[in-house]
Amino acid sequence: MGVKTDLQPEYGERRTHLPPGPWNLSRAEKREVCNSFYGMKVPEGYSSNIKNLVSLQDSRLLGLKSHDSHTLMQQLLPVAIRSVLEKPARYAITRLCFFFNAICAKTVDVSKLDKLEEDVVVTLCLLEKYFPPSFFDIMVHLVVHLVREVRLCGPVYFRWMYPFERYMKVLKGYVQNRTRPEGCIAERYIAEEAVEF
Repeated sequence: MGVKTDLQPEYGERRTHLPPGPWNLSRAEKREVCNSFYGMKVPEGYSSNIKNLVSLQDSRLLGLKSHDSHTLMQQLLPVAIRSVLEKPARYAITRLCFFFNAICAKTVDVSKLDKLEEDVVVTLCLLEKYFPPSFFDIMVHLVVHLVREVRLCGPVYFRWMYPFERYMKVLKGYVQNRTRPEGCIAERYIAEEAVEF
């Protein structure tokens, strides 16, 4: 059919070889991306220490919290992939990262939301050109509706759950007796409030 001829299986006498797609990273490229994450330094409170989340032996990221994934997608990923992927695939991923960065900004210009909505549709079309169909589930499609949500509800950071998740971690740290966690939390909270008063 002539569709993506560079990705067609190559039939040999004994084996069939499937060439890697433009989204696949070789071991050296994975190592390069992990090394760039390992060397990144971010301001205190900006995100977790990225260095602790990188496994250089496996070339993987481990133990990411939701806020770490958010920071990774918005700012750190475009920097890390700038020299490893082919230009069209890298361009599509970077556009998606810039979209999330624009939509999660503290101030959103309402006059630019229509342009942002058009851009994200083009970005998803670019992703469809370079990534396999199995990549596109309902979650990828939902990105199109995020601009409408910003238009209706205001800036995204008003609806973030990160502060509540962090505070729940603080409350979980108060538990000493696991058979009665509510009592531990209440006692420790009252004691802490009394000390701070």
